[in-house]
Amino acid sequence: MNQLSAFLKANAAQPNNETIVVSRRFTDEEGNPVPWEIRALSSAEESRIRSECERRVPVPGKRGLYVPETDSNLYQIKVLAASTVVPDLKNKELQDSYGVVSETELLRAMLLPGEMAEYSERVYALNGFETSMGELVDQAKN
Repeated sequence: MNQLSAFLKANAAQPNNETIVVSRRFTDEEGNPVPWEIRALSSAEESRIRSECERRVPVPGKRGLYVPETDSNLYQIKVLAASTVVPDLKNKELQDSYGVVSETELLRAMLLPGEMAEYSERVYALNGFETSMGELVDQAKN
């Protein structure tokens, strides 16, 4: 195989969905934790999510000039929700059981803060973001 053919779409390896235990609070009839299934997003899906989370912010002292700003919390929860295959966060019965009306609200209602942090790390790793958030903060400080 020549170098060019390695880059052809047909030869590019696609990431497999992963099953992970997000919380030991969700169990089957026998008390075993029920795994969640996550998937990698396409660049187009990630780009759409990023644009949904951007807003124009005026530049102080520069009348009529705006810069894009991303709501990082909204971006993160939307990436997590879009990457979740199981459970089906769009399921009305599941949403109703938590008293919410969207996938992002459901995810926030279902997971404890520590579970959400762990889930976020796993989803981001599957999506190719190998550097942990702590490492990024340390890099930014240096």
